Amino acid sequence: MIFIDTHAHLFLEEFNIDRKEIIEKSIKSSVQKIVVPNVDNATLDKLLDTCNISPLNLFPAIGLHPCSVKDNFRVELLKLKEALIHGKFKAIGEIGIDLYWDKTFYSEQVIALEEQIQWALENSIPVILHCRESLEQVYEIVKKYKNLKGVFHAFMGTEEQAKKIIDLGFFLGIGGVLTFKNSGLDKIVSSISIKNILLETDSPYLTPAPHRGKRNEPVYVELVAQKLADIFSIPLDEIALITKSNAEKLFNI
Repeated sequence: MIFIDTHAHLFLEEFNIDRKEIIEKSIKSSVQKIVVPNVDNATLDKLLDTCNISPLNLFPAIGLHPCSVKDNFRVELLKLKEALIHGKFKAIGEIGIDLYWDKTFYSEQVIALEEQIQWALENSIPVILHCRESLEQVYEIVKKYKNLKGVFHAFMGTEEQAKKIIDLGFFLGIGGVLTFKNSGLDKIVSSISIKNILLETDSPYLTPAPHRGKRNEPVYVELVAQKLADIFSIPLDEIALITKSNAEKLFNI
């Protein structure tokens, strides 16, 4: 079986001690491909250095995370757009709107999101959407764009929202929250098809049970896959095959 982790921030400081070992561990296991989304200009070099550890297995995305959208966001966007022109990125992300931590720069987050969506369209690559406490706001923006593809990362919405997203041709990014005892996400997921799901960890965050509270890493994506296998009552290798195909098609990896 081969799994793809479509969202892991392996360049963050939580992996400074053993980054190479974690990557090698993932590759030697069943997690052969990993999509690595950016945060902002400060993380871009580290992101690229991380992906260069194993360029056949790690695939970078570029974007300005909504939590990094501040007064200087236009300068950040200019620098990232220049890097996009000269680099080989598989997606624009992680981008979106975050109304959980701080609503101060909401209007700026909207502007940044819409500009980066244009980058995705111009380069014919997908978007990786962050929508914490903002799923409806992000959906209303995204639905305006024809030919836009991507994934709603860390989906934790309702059944109705899931189906609206799928109707747009987008995937749902499902990670460790699915394994949390009282998340309720299992009931939502059971109402849709595995053909609309991407596996992700969001490493080093959102670690699945039974490792909750510890650092997340790509190998734990199999725990999410096993939970999906239980929900859909289909073999784990079928979950691996379908979600792998979903990720390869979306990200062209």
